[in-house]
This record gives sequence, C-alpha cells and structure tokens, in this order.
Amino acid sequence: MRKTYLVGGSVRDKLLHLPVADRDWVVVGATPGELISLGYQQVGKDFPVFLHPITKEEYALARTERKSGKGYTGFICDFGKEITLEQDLLRRDLTINAIAMDDKGNIVDPYHGVEDLNQKILRHVSPAFREDPLRILRVARFAARYYHLGFVIAEDTMLLMKRMVLADEIRYLTPERVWKETEKALSTQNPQIYFQVLAQCGALAYWFPSLTLTTNIVDALKRSAVLTEELTVRFAVLCGEMITKTAVELLCNKIKAPNNYTKIAIMVQQYHEKVDFIEQLTAEQIIDLLNKIDVWRNPHHLHQLIIASQAFVKTKTYPQAKYISEAYKIAQKVNVQKIIAQGFVGKFIQLELQKQRIEALLNWI
Repeated sequence: MRKTYLVGGSVRDKLLHLPVADRDWVVVGATPGELISLGYQQVGKDFPVFLHPITKEEYALARTERKSGKGYTGFICDFGKEITLEQDLLRRDLTINAIAMDDKGNIVDPYHGVEDLNQKILRHVSPAFREDPLRILRVARFAARYYHLGFVIAEDTMLLMKRMVLADEIRYLTPERVWKETEKALSTQNPQIYFQVLAQCGALAYWFPSLTLTTNIVDALKRSAVLTEELTVRFAVLCGEMITKTAVELLCNKIKAPNNYTKIAIMVQQYHEKVDFIEQLTAEQIIDLLNKIDVWRNPHHLHQLIIASQAFVKTKTYPQAKYISEAYKIAQKVNVQKIIAQGFVGKFIQLELQKQRIEALLNWI
C-alpha cells in the first residue's frame, strides 16, 4: 500500500516553529512506474526523485544505501517497494532530520529526533553517518544555523567527525560541495560557529589551510553577520587577517570560491586596516586608496570595504565610515568633462583628474 510522508527539514523546522521554505516527501510502497502513471515527472538518475504534477514539490521513493566506494558519491541505492519508512530515515544524517509526518499530521520518530529537538542536540542517527564526509560540513552548518536557539553537537557525534577526519575521508569531498556548504553557513546568524566546528573536528586545517581562526576573526565574523546580509563581505572578513594576497587567492582557489567573493576578500585583506586610520592619511594617500579599490567604476566597493573594516572594531560607533564616504563624495565631484574641455587629452586627462581630486581633498581637510 502506497503511503506518503513529509520528511526532513520541513518537519524539523515546523516543530521548531520556524518558517518552512521547501517541503520534501518520501513515498513508501511504490515503484517508479506507478508514480509516472500518476503524472509525476522523474528527475533523479541515481535514485528516483519525482516532481508532483501540480505542486512540483519533490517526492523520493523510500530507499536504503550501502557504501560502495570513497567519499560521498560511492553508494548503491535500493528503492524497492519493500523498503520501509524506518529504513529510509535510518540513512539520514541527524536525528532531527529523521522525523516524518503522515498526511494526518502524526509524527513518525523512530530515532528520537523530537527528543533531541527539545534538548537542542545535533546527534547522528547511526554509525552509517561516517560513510559520508559531506555530513561533517552539514553538521557544522546546522550548528551555525541553530546556534541562536541553543543547539550543540552531541559529544559522540563530534568524536565520530574527528575520526572521519583522521581517516582522511574529508579529502574525498569536492571543492564545489565544500563551497556550497560554506556559502550556506555564511548566510546564518552565526557563521563563525561553522568554522569553529570545522576547526574542532580537524576539517578546517584540510580545506582552509591558510586560515587562522583567531579570536579577532571569530568576533569580526560574528559582527559582520549583524552589519550586513552580503555574503561576499562576510567571507571577506573571514579572510581579513591573512598575511598576504597570495594566501587569500590560494584559499579561494582551493574551495573554488566565486570570483566576486575572491575579489572582495582580497580588497578587504589588503585595505581594511587603512580605513581604520583614514583620518591620518594625506589627501594623496586617500585618493590612492580609492583608486586601488576601483571605486570610480564600482562605487559599492567602498561600502563593502567600510562594513568589513567596521566588523573588525569593537566600538559601537565608527567615525571612519563617515570620513571616507565624505572624502569620496568630494573627490567624485571633480568633473572630468571640464578637464577635457580645458584641452587635456590622452593620459593627461587622468593625470589632471588625479591632481584636481587631491586638491579638492586638501581644501576639505
């Protein structure tokens, strides 16, 4: 008899009284052919996942998995009609993600996920957790996502994560998957927790080898999540204390961070300390800084640099923000068309523009 259950994150967040973004379903006692005959559209290749003909929500056949290789891709799936809901839930990562709800709203909770929700514990469902190294990053991300609610990682789960890192399973992850989890973690209220968990279990040293997670970086990253929703800026703050531009580039290459993230990370690493001392810089030095962050073509760079710089200071006010913003406005008022009208051509236009911008700032200072 075919039965359908709501599963995973949608049940978890519903029980936590949090907004539910996407709903995932598991179908027990059905075959791919039966779902297709009902109008479902198959989209999964390795295991059958179907889109509902009306809602377009994902419906997956109940399945079991067994390890057949290295990393998080080496699995053989069985999705026969005899697979039970309990068997399907057993393969999931955390108990709080192994809760199901039937069409009448009844909770099916064979692995005590509701209890762990109430006790605010992130705990692995079974020893099969260690077969998928991606789960290390997922647990770290959940720890960041639910930190504000008081969730902590179970001791035995952290121990298992450490053993997985020692067994070198972590190296079988692809940079793309590492970046995907990292980007999701950056969007949480407490992104610093993600990196602290990775450091605690040993995964940080492998995937973020040039990153030293100092107290200052941890605090700055936490403040950045309060100051901005821009993930590029939050990531840039993470890289802000790296010793060289090359170190930032190596990290970004290793985890395949997108170019826009890399660009802002390098900018912040190189120039955020200059913003702290902006009032002590000469007019020429200020214009040089504005030139280097390419503010004339990308005005938003200044805002990003200011926010990142502010994240590194503990004071509630940051007068440097107003100072450098005002300096930019004054320099920007210099009219390049007037310079051209005065007869300057070629490279002399840029030279005169630079000169007049410095003069404008000198008069202001």
